[in-house]
Amino acid sequence: MKFGGTGYSVEINVATRKQLFRTVRARMAEQRGFALATLNLDHLTKLPNDPRFAEAYARHDLIVADGRPVVWLSRLARRPVALMPGSDLILPLCTLAAETRTPVALMGSSDAALAAAAEALRQRVPGLSIALCHAPAYGFDPTGGDADAICDMLGRSGAGLCFIALGAPKQELFAAHAARHCPHIGFASIGAGLDFLAGHQVRAPRLMRMLALEWLWRALQSPRRMVPRYAKCFAILPGLAGQALRQRRR
Repeated sequence: MKFGGTGYSVEINVATRKQLFRTVRARMAEQRGFALATLNLDHLTKLPNDPRFAEAYARHDLIVADGRPVVWLSRLARRPVALMPGSDLILPLCTLAAETRTPVALMGSSDAALAAAAEALRQRVPGLSIALCHAPAYGFDPTGGDADAICDMLGRSGAGLCFIALGAPKQELFAAHAARHCPHIGFASIGAGLDFLAGHQVRAPRLMRMLALEWLWRALQSPRRMVPRYAKCFAILPGLAGQALRQRRR
């Protein structure tokens, strides 16, 4: 499934969870890095207006669908992909890391959130090695000197997989930048996933997720921040549906 517009083109190139985990396992075994992005409607509102974000996305090796609207659009285009939210990928990727003896690094918003997330992961994934937890300073540049210093830190830590929970576009900018500096490390951008594990944010109940109402839960939790974001997402749906129909005809 492809999406494109003025100044950007992005393709979901991993259609199933089985394909994703098979690819990641092979790369971990070979100590070969990657950059993994989870595409959602919020990203698709930003990509046409942010050349740096679009360039960073183009350098990602693995792109999956995060959000039911993206999955529905893929079905409309007759190029179906599975739903793979970043938050749902953390535990299975950590299981793969433990099985391949790949140390993990966590990057997030605060030291407290990372410490709690690390403890939760150790309890849920036996044998998992967490080599580094790092919360970048407020306002850090994800592609500048600050990012280079973090890359050096990651290289010394021995980590082979790094979860980045900084929000878009910062996490994707850093992942694309760091993948060049640390080609043996896999970088996975997972949004609020570590905050959910830490209990610093509350994820929508499973029933609401099953009914595709997680967006409503998040809007009710933080209306001033999320309502304008979702309004922009809904506004681009007709155009994306048109793209999907054109791909369907081809």
